[in-house]
Amino acid sequence: MTDRRSANTPFGRRLLKVIGMDELGAYRVLRVAEPDGPGACVPRPGQFTMLATAERWGGGDDERPYLARAFSIARWRDGEAHYLLEDVGPGTKRLCALRAGEELWVLGPLGQGFTTSRDGRRALLVGGGVGIAPLAIWQDELERDAGLGRGPTDPTPVVTVLLGFRDGPRAEGAALLRGACVATDDGSAGRRGLVTDLLTEELERDAHATVYACGPAPMLESVRAICAAKRVPAQLALEAGMACGFGACYGCVVPKRGGGYLRVCVDGPVIDAAELDQVESHAGAPA
Repeated sequence: MTDRRSANTPFGRRLLKVIGMDELGAYRVLRVAEPDGPGACVPRPGQFTMLATAERWGGGDDERPYLARAFSIARWRDGEAHYLLEDVGPGTKRLCALRAGEELWVLGPLGQGFTTSRDGRRALLVGGGVGIAPLAIWQDELERDAGLGRGPTDPTPVVTVLLGFRDGPRAEGAALLRGACVATDDGSAGRRGLVTDLLTEELERDAHATVYACGPAPMLESVRAICAAKRVPAQLALEAGMACGFGACYGCVVPKRGGGYLRVCVDGPVIDAAELDQVESHAGAPA
């Protein structure tokens, strides 16, 4: 694997302006203005940022502030950062209500991202639900590094993309990536079944691959187990509740193979599957 590259993360959070909010089936794509140029904080695919709105960021009678929420960077280009959102709680509900012109506190990019393989293995991207977000920016980079110069609407991928969703409205999120093979739990879009069924079939066809995955914890654990059984290297983008993003609060730890713990915010969120005995139930994106 190549060495992990870290972004030049600013010490403090930045106040940025919302450009727009796009609907994508059951999801929303938040577009935020990001400075572009030599001083820009260019993220690595798989890194995340901590987001909080500048106004009305709190609940209860005393409007007690929410903790900032961690979100994978789904896309970064042309002076914009994109985040994939789903309304699953009070914090995400407020973020989903943002409109162009409102302001957002942003801290990051943070954590460790995906790394490329040097042994000629093909890239196999596996995502589930809102967890597909970091795979979009990763696909962009892999295709750009291949020297193909493809645009965001080019339908021809150079990596294999397998995505799983609960239902048809959520499966519309597959449009975030190019050329995806889709499975849904209820069969309302793509194939009926689990994305791990697609993964098993794909590895039976050709196991000379590196798997990059992000999604719900049960999906990630299945990916880890499948890849371990077939001796296929895998990198898993974990998600866990965190308060700081800098490794100080230890609220996002996961057990490490052989003993000890890894902090998802600084040792991850992208962690080599070989470092884990299992993916615990709290270490994945919402289902």
